[in-house]
Amino acid sequence: MNNTINSLPAFTGRNVPIKEIAQATGKDPQYIRIGLQKGIFRFGYAFKKDGSSEYNYLCPDKKVWEDLGYFRAETEVSDAGNDE
Repeated sequence: MNNTINSLPAFTGRNVPIKEIAQATGKDPQYIRIGLQKGIFRFGYAFKKDGSSEYNYLCPDKKVWEDLGYFRAETEVSDAGNDE
């Protein structure tokens, strides 16, 4: 009998940057942004700023992992800046 316990990643609610998701999936960042804006992708949210054509993006690490299978711990992230 196999007693291996499957453990989940240590989710922190980190907002995964669009650039990081694009790199992990091999897609262009604009592809990810448009998919979020149109509600096609379920791993994040696009919020349009009032009176502007600009968007803010929220992609929680748990939702990204659930939909894409991609996870990177906050301590593994070398670039602490947010590109969105």
